Parts: sequence; C-alpha cells; structure tokens
Amino acid sequence: MGTTNDHPPVLLVMAVFSRYTAALDWASGRAAIEWGPIALSSSPFSFLETDYYAATMGTGLQKQFLAFERLIGPELLPSLKQQSNAWESEYALTAGHAEPRPLNLDPGYLTNAKLILASTKDHAHRIYLTQGIYAEVTLHYQHHHWQARAWTYPDYRRAEYHAFFDECRSYLRSCAATSHKPPATSP
Repeated sequence: MGTTNDHPPVLLVMAVFSRYTAALDWASGRAAIEWGPIALSSSPFSFLETDYYAATMGTGLQKQFLAFERLIGPELLPSLKQQSNAWESEYALTAGHAEPRPLNLDPGYLTNAKLILASTKDHAHRIYLTQGIYAEVTLHYQHHHWQARAWTYPDYRRAEYHAFFDECRSYLRSCAATSHKPPATSP
C-alpha cells in the first residue's frame, strides 16, 4: 500500500489574452491585487496560430504570461479559474469594447515536471476537478526540454513560450531551494 503525501507547492501562472494592451494591463493589475505580486512576466506574444477567437475577441490578439511570487497548493486551481472567469465577465461589462469577450484568462500551474492549465470544457484528455473545472497537462518537461502532447494548443508549442516556462521552472526551483517555511497555500 502506498503512503499519501501532500503535493508540494506549485507556481501559479496565468495566460492573459486580448487585442487590447489596456486589457492585459488591467488583468495584470487585478491579479496582482488578488493573487499577490507577479514574480515573472513575459513580453506579449502575437497570437497567429488560429483565427478561432476572432468572432468573440477580434483580431490582432496578444498573449502574455504571468507567474506569481507566492507558491500555492494545486488544489486551489478550480477556485482560481472560477475567479478569473468572473474577472473576464467584469472586464467585458465595464471596459466598453465592441467584442463580447475582450479578455481571456487562463490560469494554471507549473511544477518541475509539467504545465497544467484549467478549463471549463471537458475532453478526452482532461480530468474533472470540481466546480465545473477540468485540468490538462499541456506540456511536460523531459530530457531538459518542454514537450508537447498530442492535444497541446499550437501556440504552446512555441520556443518563446518554452523559454518563459524555463524561467518559471528556475524560479520555482529557487523558491524550493531557499524556502525555510511553507509558502502560501492560497493567493
């Protein structure tokens, strides 16, 4: 019989996705207020892989990644996805943009071995967590590189994204190496 253990703390990350710089800034500010200081932030990446979001979000989309200073317990992912969904709705109602969904927020977490993203949509490769939220292993770390899965979104296969996730992984490892007390388990 195996022995159960608590999962070590993980690095909270979020993809912020919009055609509006103001929306990216708003989301970063809101997340920092609610989830704590941002440890790492990528430059915005042009989103070119598909026009899937054009009808609801417009064109000229940019995606930016944020990683938060405080480590969390992975069990918090469903409530964080619910919270980010509420932020999307709030921004859509108050920002005055023409698109029905001017902001897309995708929280997840990173461990030394994988990048997990939360979703409200079920699929064969997603596992139900709670509160209507599913999780998927979007990337895994093997042989010193981030590796895609068959279902990994095309943009998450980009070397620029992997370079940012390498920085996140280094940050997580440095937190674990210097931690003398358990990190925060809630943002």
